[in-house]
Formats: sequence, C-alpha cells, structure tokens
Amino acid sequence: MQIFLDSTDTKVIADLASTGLVDGVTTNPTLIAKAGRPMLEVIAEICDLVPGPISAEVAATTHEAMVAEGRKLAAIAPNVVVKIPLTRDGLIACAAFAGEGISTNVTLCFSPTQALLAAKAGATYVSPFIGRLDDYGFDGMDLIRDIRAIYDNYGYETEILAASVRNVAHVKDAAIVGADVVTIPPAVFGDLFKHPLTDKGLEQFLKDWAGTGQSIL
Repeated sequence: MQIFLDSTDTKVIADLASTGLVDGVTTNPTLIAKAGRPMLEVIAEICDLVPGPISAEVAATTHEAMVAEGRKLAAIAPNVVVKIPLTRDGLIACAAFAGEGISTNVTLCFSPTQALLAAKAGATYVSPFIGRLDDYGFDGMDLIRDIRAIYDNYGYETEILAASVRNVAHVKDAAIVGADVVTIPPAVFGDLFKHPLTDKGLEQFLKDWAGTGQSIL
C-alpha cells in the first residue's frame, strides 16, 4: 500500500519525505488556503520534493472550466495528478483528462456507485472519505470494502485512495481491506512509528548494552 501525505506544509513534507516512506502527496483548496501562498508555487515546490503523484485540485464547477484548470495544473510538473470532485461535471472532465493521458484523482466519494462511475470515467484514483463517513454514523471502511469488491469484479484499474484518515487504526483497516493508497496528515504519519513496547524494549536494550562497556565503532 502506498502512503501519501495530506499536506501543503513544504517543510514538513521535506522532513517526512527524507524517511523514504512517502510515496506521494495530496492537497485540497482548504490546505492551499492554510498555506497562505500562491497555489501554483506550492504545488511546484511539492513536486520537486516528492517524485511520486502530487494531487492538485481544480476550483471550477463546470466541466469546461475544470478541463482548462486541470490542463494548467498538469503543466506544472509530470507528477501532478489533477484532483476533481465526484460530480456529473467532474466525471465528464475526468473522461476528457483520461483521453488526454492526464492522471486524475476523483475526490469526495461517499458511495460505491459513485466509485463505479469514477472508474468508468477512467479515473486514476478515487478518494473515498472514510473519516467523514464515520462522523455521520456510518462505517467508512465498509465503503472501501465495497469499492474493492466492485473493482475486482470488473478489473477496473482505478486505485482506491483512502482519504479523510484520522488515526492509525484507519491506516491499518484500509490496508487490511485492500486500499491501494492511504493519504494521511503528518501527525498520523508520525504515529505509525510509535508503540510503547518498542520504546520499552529499546530502553532495555540500550541499558544492557551500556553495561557491557563496548563500542561498535
């Protein structure tokens, strides 16, 4: 499973990318607004930091305008993925991008049938929002399971990108049910490394090693 960062903080992205464990980055209008910088500048900088897929979202709502914006975003760097909403116009734009060889991430997916349409439109990725579904009393992971089954039934190549991830349990469950990608905030990425027994075990190992008076170097 690929791990993407959901962030526009280029300093944080650079730091976490140095682990070699970051496969890509997703952004959205809210994150761009928080960055307080020109969108094209931010996306270009992220593309330089991470060679994998970088999702940049259109702001338009009509398919004609989405296509125009998407082409401009795709021209920033070869690894830009044009992010579009899962609306009627968004899927029309998605099909147009697929015909032009432009990678897409169809976002704000909340149902299996929406995901089916995204795949039929030629989406590179579909982003089901599992945390937001949980907020409304549904099990977001059920949506991942259903999409996985549908895509496997028909051999769709669209990758399932689990989004709106809130915690380590979401990452674990998404991996178990077969999500291709998970996009996570930097804080959740940091939590993936942590376990109290790891800390306790390392503390004991270091204590025992110090007692030997040895040095490896």
